[in-house]
Amino acid sequence: MAGKKIRIDLEDKDGAKYKFNIEGNINREKVLKIFELMDLMNIEEADNSPSTESVGGKIWYIVDKYYPTGRFTSSEILERYEDEFNEPIKLSVISTYLSRFTSKNKVERAKKGREWAYQTIKMVNSTPKMSEN
Repeated sequence: MAGKKIRIDLEDKDGAKYKFNIEGNINREKVLKIFELMDLMNIEEADNSPSTESVGGKIWYIVDKYYPTGRFTSSEILERYEDEFNEPIKLSVISTYLSRFTSKNKVERAKKGREWAYQTIKMVNSTPKMSEN
């Protein structure tokens, strides 16, 4: 049986690149040590939130600003979008982006009458703890 291999490539906000290779007998503790090392080095995940330069970024901005915890519909996003950015947009475009956000697990949706009701999914960011042996 061949040994397992894990490779982690990272880049910090200053542009420095880090490569971690683990080969052989890999267990949970060894992987957690890598995460602990990354935490000590203060390597954080890149901010993947879209900018407000794109249509998708503008729609996410509206969702995040006005509906961080509550439910909303595509029609409500349409109204807020046109008020916020003073530009027209089609309801089908809003619906398409909300569907994409659903696929990326950023929002969840449920049927509400004749349309979909959406709600953002908030992830709790926790750091893994090392167990002492």
